[in-house]
Amino acid sequence: MHALVQAIAQQGTVLPGGLLKVDGLVNHQLQPQLTAMMGETFAAHFRELAPNKILTIEVSGIAPALVTSLQLGVPMVYARKKKPVTMHERTFTAQSVSRTKGGVVDLFVSSEYLGQEDRVVVIDDFLASGKTLLALADIIHESGATLLGLGCVIEKAFEHGRENLASLGVPIHTLAIIHEMSEARDIRVTAGH
Repeated sequence: MHALVQAIAQQGTVLPGGLLKVDGLVNHQLQPQLTAMMGETFAAHFRELAPNKILTIEVSGIAPALVTSLQLGVPMVYARKKKPVTMHERTFTAQSVSRTKGGVVDLFVSSEYLGQEDRVVVIDDFLASGKTLLALADIIHESGATLLGLGCVIEKAFEHGRENLASLGVPIHTLAIIHEMSEARDIRVTAGH
C-alpha cells in the first residue's frame, strides 16, 4: 500500500486534539483506484479465513468494506449510528466514543443481517484506541456470529489500539501505520501489517 502511505504523507493534516485529517482520501472524498486497492489488499489478507460477512460502521468504513466484500463475493453490513424506523425490531447495539463526533455514539445492527451462522471480518477506516472496534466486536458477540479478523485503513500506533484489541484473539491487519504526528512536524507513516 505504498500509494496510500504516500497519499497520507502528502495530503494528511494534523489537527488540534490529535486528529488526522485525511478526508480527501477516506472520509469525505474518495480516490476510487486507491479505495479499490484497499479492498483488494484486505480481501487477499482475509480470504483464507472464509468470511461470509463484512461488517463496518457508517460512514467512512463503507467504501473500503464494500470493495472488500465485492472482492470476496460476500455481503457487507454496516452499523447504523441512528436507528431508522424501518429497522427490524430486534437489533444488536453497542456504544462507541467518536472523537470526530465529539461524544458517545450508539451503533445498531439489525438481527435480519447478522446472526450465529455468520463468520465476520470487520473493516474500518481508523484504528486508534480500539474502542469503536471493541463496540463492533460486542455487536458480533451479541448476535452469536464469529469474529474472524479486523482490518483498518490507518492505524495510529501511538494510541495503542492494537494492544487494547489483543484480548479478542483475532488477526488485525492495517494498511498504513502512523508512528508519530504533530501539528509542527511531518506525519511519520509506513506500510501496515
